[in-house]
Amino acid sequence: RLGAMIAGMATLGTADDSALGTNVRVVVTQPTLLAAAKAAVDEVLEAIDLACSRFRDDSELARLNRAAGTEVTVGHLLGRAIDEGLRAARLTDGDVDPTVGTAIRLAGYDVDFAAVAAEGAPLTLVVQPVPGWRAVRFDPPSRRLFVPTGVEIDLGATAKALAADLAAAAGLAAMGGGGILVSLGGDIALAGRPPDGGWTVAISEDSNDRVETAQESITLQGGGVASSSTRVRRWRRGEVELHHIIDPRTGCPAQTPWRLATVVADTCVDANIASTASIVRGTAAVEWLGSLRLPARLVDWDGHVVRTGGWPAPPP
Repeated sequence: RLGAMIAGMATLGTADDSALGTNVRVVVTQPTLLAAAKAAVDEVLEAIDLACSRFRDDSELARLNRAAGTEVTVGHLLGRAIDEGLRAARLTDGDVDPTVGTAIRLAGYDVDFAAVAAEGAPLTLVVQPVPGWRAVRFDPPSRRLFVPTGVEIDLGATAKALAADLAAAAGLAAMGGGGILVSLGGDIALAGRPPDGGWTVAISEDSNDRVETAQESITLQGGGVASSSTRVRRWRRGEVELHHIIDPRTGCPAQTPWRLATVVADTCVDANIASTASIVRGTAAVEWLGSLRLPARLVDWDGHVVRTGGWPAPPP
């Protein structure tokens, strides 16, 4: 999910880095406290990686997937991430489903994206629903979890956004006040008091792109913004182009009119849930987002832009 970059940071403290297979940007309103905020953010990101990465053999998620068929007790952080993944499935009627692990691995996304070969031999993908989130049993108070044999959990649709929310909260606590913005590959969480005039966020399909003055931007006082793109994380197998957003009903990369979906919500994880579901839902996403009153901007493959839920039109 790549898509948003920060603009207008001349008087703010900024640190750039990389983690969780993507770029990291931390922006604070009190530059003298940037080091403390960045250290707190780093601690959260390291913990999320160790708990939720499906590309590390030593992660708790990897151990969980190897133990499928056995009830286990998971740690606090993985439990929180599992709970958010299942909540995403409930909120989207299964459009965002954490049991897509096997499907996304078979589609060729089986290592950190930087190591995914851009070209490769043809794949045979079978169209069939993923096992489904209802097959997973989780009791949040006890953190007891049962994942059936043959089911692989993937938290890519929610864990990075959850990390942004948790990192922003931790960074703010380390500063003891002020305001902070944390961007993980363009998934943005805001905490504390915003700078004068608010946080200005320029919208792009790739958060690695340079900010251009002609780019559409929005101003936020708080909450989170997330983008889901089918253009950036793509690879080719044979003559077929694939991407990382799986339609749980087919177990294959979603066939969608949208190349980019950007949503604003109270938290980054809620924004990410909605942006991912919008890619999967296709044209039905417009009415759905409007019914939820979530400001959203959708871009189709011809470059046409649809704004809904109060997303502001750019100035003429």
